Amino acid sequence: MKPTITITYCPKCGWLLRSSYMATELLTTFADELNGVLLKPAETAGEFCISIDGEPLVDRKAAGGFPEITALKRLVRDRVAPDKSLGHSDRVHAKPDSGKDEK
Repeated sequence: MKPTITITYCPKCGWLLRSSYMATELLTTFADELNGVLLKPAETAGEFCISIDGEPLVDRKAAGGFPEITALKRLVRDRVAPDKSLGHSDRVHAKPDSGKDEK
């Protein structure tokens, strides 16, 4: 059975648009791997959590902010389709060379 992702968002905070954007990205990327994405209004102000079949994946308060979409896709991929390539989302950007030689 394919997993369902639930995005619980605070409607009073105006996070429905952010939630729907994330849902669209996840459904586009994982069209064959997911049962669906449920958008669920939170009962607690300021809540923004993402879970897969009831298991927590992201909590805005615990993480200190919202996840970047590329990081969220990697987290979901690691749980639902570990062998799936995410293309550019898999690339880790190298830090610029400081120009200093290590000794």
